[in-house]
Formats: sequence, structure tokens, C-alpha cells
Amino acid sequence: MNIIQIFTEYYQYFLRGTRTTILISLITVFCGAILGCIVALMRISNCKPLQAFSKLYITVIRGTPMLVQLYIVYYQLSFIQYPSGTIWGVDMERAIPCVIALSLNSAAYIAEVFRAGIQAVDVGQMEAARSCGMTSAQAMRFIILPQAIKNILPAIGNEFVTIIKESAITYTIGVQDIMGAVNNIRGATFLIMEPLLVATALYFCLCFPTSKIIAYFERRMSRGDRR
Repeated sequence: MNIIQIFTEYYQYFLRGTRTTILISLITVFCGAILGCIVALMRISNCKPLQAFSKLYITVIRGTPMLVQLYIVYYQLSFIQYPSGTIWGVDMERAIPCVIALSLNSAAYIAEVFRAGIQAVDVGQMEAARSCGMTSAQAMRFIILPQAIKNILPAIGNEFVTIIKESAITYTIGVQDIMGAVNNIRGATFLIMEPLLVATALYFCLCFPTSKIIAYFERRMSRGDRR
């Protein structure tokens, strides 16, 4: 069987796997961004325990393989009763542990992106906001964070592309993503190269347009800064 025959005969497997990959990636980048923002604020706070915890979290997560983190969440936290059922054809009982592990991993990287974006804002912005009667929290919410988010949006988009590719490890615990489809087709046909080439094309079709969209918005934002 050639690549076209593999795709036409087993396209439903690849379609379901693509839906799973997209859903897991979207939820992960959303949860990872929120958690990463919280960790970044802890990282730059004046509270020493929060600083120490955030540094430890970032160091441990970035210093260990994602596959190990996924296994720890899935097997060691197996006592948690995840909700059953499907969303968009995705088995949530297996997808939720993957989202948790990927979000925890992504948050460690996004936290450093947020921290760099916040610290890139001129310190005079905070001083000016405080002189106008704002509290530190108000200044951070209304003055600093909006400017920081504008600067880090391209990096967040790049993290989304990274998550799409790294989500391939979720098939190791039975999630039917793109690589899960490859594994099923391999078991049915005893072929590996052909389904892998189809999976490569699917990942490319997901990542390449996303990268171009990110680059477009990055140019638009930088064009606004030059005016």
C-alpha cells in the first residue's frame, strides 16, 4: 500500500487524531498561559516563599522530560476520577491527564516569557501609575500587563506550535491523536513508514499555517510600534 491508499482507506483515523491534537493543544495553551502568568507574577513578587516556589517549579519542570511528567500525572495521580465522556469525539478521561501534564510543562516556559515581557516594560510606567494613585495590583493589571502581553503574543503563538508537536507523546497512554492513528494503522497493516509520512504531512499542515499567522500578527504589532 502506498501513502495515498493509506490515507484514503484510513482517513477517519487521521481525521479523529487531528481533532484530538487540535483540541488538546488549544486547551493546553490556554491553561498553560494562565498558569504561566500566575507563576511569572510569583517569580517577580516581593514575597520570598513565592519566589522560591516559582523558581523551584520552573527549574524542575524545565529540567525533566515531558514524557516523565506525563507518566507521573497519569499513573501516580490515577486516584483522581476524571470525567468520562467525549468532546468533539475526544475521550476526556484520557485527554484530561494529558492536558494537565502538558499545561504544567508549558507553564514553566510561558512563565519565563511573561516575566521577560513584564520586566521589559519601563519601570517608569509603574512609578507613574503609583503617582496617579493606583495600587501596585491596579498598575500591574491596567498598565503593565497590557503592554507585556502585546510584547509576548508572538512567543505565546510559538508555544502553541510547540505544543502541537509535543502533544505527539500523548499516544503513549492511549490517546487517539495523530500518532495514535499511526499506531492503530500499523497494527492493522504492519506498515509504519507510510502512516508516519501521512502524520508528518498532517503536523506540517497544522504547524506551518499557524507559524505564518503568528508572523503576520507579529509584523502588524511591530508596525504599530514604529508609527
